[in-house]
Amino acid sequence: MGRGMRLIVLGAGLVFSAASAAAECGTNAVPAGTACLDTYEESVWRVPNPATTNATLVGKIRLGTATPNDLAAGGATQLGAATDNYAPCADDGQNCADDIYAVSLPLTIPAANITWFQAQEACANSGRRLPTSTEWQVGVTGTPDAGLDNGTTTCNSNAGSVTPTGARKDCQSARGAFDMVGNLDEWVADWIPLSTGCTNWGGLSGDFMCLSGAVTDALTPGALLRGGDFRSHASAGPLAVVGSGGPFNSRDFIGFRCAR
Repeated sequence: MGRGMRLIVLGAGLVFSAASAAAECGTNAVPAGTACLDTYEESVWRVPNPATTNATLVGKIRLGTATPNDLAAGGATQLGAATDNYAPCADDGQNCADDIYAVSLPLTIPAANITWFQAQEACANSGRRLPTSTEWQVGVTGTPDAGLDNGTTTCNSNAGSVTPTGARKDCQSARGAFDMVGNLDEWVADWIPLSTGCTNWGGLSGDFMCLSGAVTDALTPGALLRGGDFRSHASAGPLAVVGSGGPFNSRDFIGFRCAR
C-alpha cells in the first residue's frame, strides 16, 4: 500500500508539473523541456516608433499576446512573406535592433527569405531567442513523419509553396506545436562546420541528415536547419537536420520559430 501511494503521488506530481509548464509558457507557446517554444512558425513585423507610441504593442509582442488587430492598429508592416524586404535590417543582423519583431500567430503566412542573423535579431527584439537543436527536438516529438502530403491536413512537404501557420491540423506535435515538419526549414541556434554531404538516417529514418563532408576552411560555418520544408517530400520529418547552409542563407523555404 505504501509503495502504491508513493506511485500515485509521483504520478500526480508529474501531471501537475506538465500542466504548470504549459501554463507558464502562456499564449501561443508550448513547453519544450526547460524552454517554451512558440506554437507557430514566426511571422516578422516592422513596428514603427517601438519605444514611444507603440511601446504597448511591443510589450504585447514580448508577452506573446499581440493579435493581428493590435499589429494593424500600431501600423506594423509584415515582412518576409513573399520576398526579402527586411532592409535596413541587414543579412548580418546589423540595423535590426528595435526594428523587426517575431510574432507567433495562427493562420498567418510565416516569414521566409531570412538569414540566421535576422531571425535571431527578430527573436531578441521580441524578448526571445532561437531554440537550440535539442530544444527543437523536444518540441517536435509526436509530429507525424512526412509521407504522402494530402494537401489539406497533413504536414506540408509537397505543396510547392508555404501554407498558413497551423492550417495543416494534423501536423501538430505532442506538446501542441504546429508545422515543425515541412512548410519551412527552421533555423536553430547551433552552428557546426559547414557540411557538403547529405544522406538519410539509413534504416532508422528517411529524413534528411546533411551533416557529412565537413569543410573546416569554409568562409562560413553551417547553421543548423531542422524539419524540412514544402519541397522535401518524405525527407522532411522530426529527425531532418541540415548543416549545409551558412547563416547568411536567405531562401523562400527557410523560416524560424523562437523560444524563451
